[in-house]
Amino acid sequence: MRKQQIDYIFTTMLESYENVSDLNITVDRPFQVESSGELKPVTLKPPINSITPFQAEILALNLLNGDRRLTRHLVETGSCDISYQLAGKARFRVNIFSQKGCYSTVMRQLAPRVPTIEELDLPPVFHEMSEEKNGIILVTGATGSGKSTSLAAILNEINEKYPVHVVTLEDPVEYVHPQKKATFNQRELGMDFDSFASGLRAALRQAPKVILVGEMRDRETVGIALSAAETGHLVLSTLHTIDAGQTINRIVGMFDQEEERQIRIRLTDSLRWIVCQRLLPKVGGGRVAAFEMMKTNLRVQDAVMHGETEDNTFYDIIEAGQAFGMMTFDQSIVRLFEQGLITEQTARSYASRKSVLGRALDSIKAARGEQTTTIDNLSIDTDYGRRDGI
Repeated sequence: MRKQQIDYIFTTMLESYENVSDLNITVDRPFQVESSGELKPVTLKPPINSITPFQAEILALNLLNGDRRLTRHLVETGSCDISYQLAGKARFRVNIFSQKGCYSTVMRQLAPRVPTIEELDLPPVFHEMSEEKNGIILVTGATGSGKSTSLAAILNEINEKYPVHVVTLEDPVEYVHPQKKATFNQRELGMDFDSFASGLRAALRQAPKVILVGEMRDRETVGIALSAAETGHLVLSTLHTIDAGQTINRIVGMFDQEEERQIRIRLTDSLRWIVCQRLLPKVGGGRVAAFEMMKTNLRVQDAVMHGETEDNTFYDIIEAGQAFGMMTFDQSIVRLFEQGLITEQTARSYASRKSVLGRALDSIKAARGEQTTTIDNLSIDTDYGRRDGI
């Protein structure tokens, strides 16, 4: 299969619907795209109603383009990551993986340029994050929730303001940052370094002020990232966790029990922000981000150091920390509902604490003059408890 044929298929898929975020090539299914969070089939000429194992494998191998390292990694581990450029149209982050003896390919479309905080409509505290000089900032969430995009916006803000050296370690490079005030060196796993741990260890000798680590995958990477933060670097990274509490527990859980206290002490000193995000279905199509944001303070440090208690959970700390720029998912969801960006059903289904969110939604609906209950025609039973004839 020639590159022109592959590019024709990808171009057709990309232009088939609005708001296309992913291209999906799976055996026994037609070519599909994810549009506004939903998978939709794509009609090609000539039509392909069901992709065969041979077609899926040929397409995957053409994307690998004879790269021996990636081919070996795919065979040995079952998946590999690459980037792909569709000339003049789009860049993709590509994951090729095996399933039931066949190959599948999922391609995430990347923005053609680095987005700004304002363009993404991120909370104002993201500007504050870009002003941090050292420590660790973690952006967490499920795959495809926009973690890399949010981090790119923070780095863009640094690029606009400060003449500093920034080293990024990515798998693969997603956003190509232009050289503005900052100097960027963007390194790709497999091409420029062999593991995040070794790349991060080397970065400490490259005199950066800011280091982006694509993902903290193991204890060695976390340990070196903490060391970098402790020696005056600003480290930004991601984890696949759903909230602040789980993020802390995941990091601590990477280490042996006898190391737990030391890791908690180091986290207490180094942690600056944890931002968790989820993408919710938006009214009228598309998706909108909801955030949980935790900034370090004395209460947060105490919870990190000694663990959560019944009276001192991360949720309670964040809920009480709005004055410091903190926000729970529920508070973020309430704001989105108040702005008319999401439906009540969406708000309730994505809530962390449904009872808390339910009361907040009822308050908003009451202020709008909307009905807050399905119980109608209530009246006082004036005859209750009386005897007949009395």
